[in-house]
Order: sequence, then C-alpha cells, then structure tokens
Amino acid sequence: MAISLDKLVGLHHSAMQVRDQTMEVIANNLANANTPGYKARGVDFQAAMQAAQTERTHSLSRTHEKHFAVEVKNPGELMYKIPTQPDTGDGNTVEVQAERNAFLDTGMRYQAGIEFLNGKFKGMKKALSGGQA
Repeated sequence: MAISLDKLVGLHHSAMQVRDQTMEVIANNLANANTPGYKARGVDFQAAMQAAQTERTHSLSRTHEKHFAVEVKNPGELMYKIPTQPDTGDGNTVEVQAERNAFLDTGMRYQAGIEFLNGKFKGMKKALSGGQA
C-alpha cells in the first residue's frame, strides 16, 4: 500500500505556502513604509485557500513524461489594501502598526502549522516503525 503524503498533510501545505507569501508581502510593505506613493499590498487568505481546495479537487496529473508539468507558483492573489487612516499626503498607504500586528499574527499561525505538520509526520514515523519511538 502506497503512502500518500498529500492525504497526510491535506491542505496544510497550501496554507503554509499562503502564509509564507503573506509574510513576504507584509515584510515588503514594512520595508516601503517611507516610500512616497507606495501602495500597501495584501493576500486574501480565504480566497487563496478556496483556490487551493478547488485545485485539489480538480487537479491535473501527468500520465506521460512529455506532458507539461502544472505547478502553482503564486498561491494567493496580491491585492491592494484599503487604508483605515487618511492619506498622509505622500500617497503611501502602509500602516506600520497594522502591518506589524499582521506579521506577528501570521508568524504565530505559521509556527502553529509547522507544529501541526511535525505532529503528523511524527505519527506517520511511529506508525511506520511499528509503534517504536
């Protein structure tokens, strides 16, 4: 019986990719907080996970080595954020405190995902070794 890692981790791999991308976008926003005219960007996590779910249920598989490989390189679509504070006059829409909070929240969720996947792999390892730790 073959072991399917896709069945083991489910959508958690996609969630980790989206969170990784989100942290990169937030870091980019923070790096450009003083750039005049810079528009803050963000990733819609729910939309990205909906797309990942659809992809999983309607995925393409390669049945021959000459078939093109289909790979999603951008799990979440980047969108512009709507600022809650009025424009500062330079056209920059980055709200530093909100971005820092979002970065910390996403980082904690990323770490929780890693711990969850680590537990899954430990369980699989234990099952494969016959219950021996």
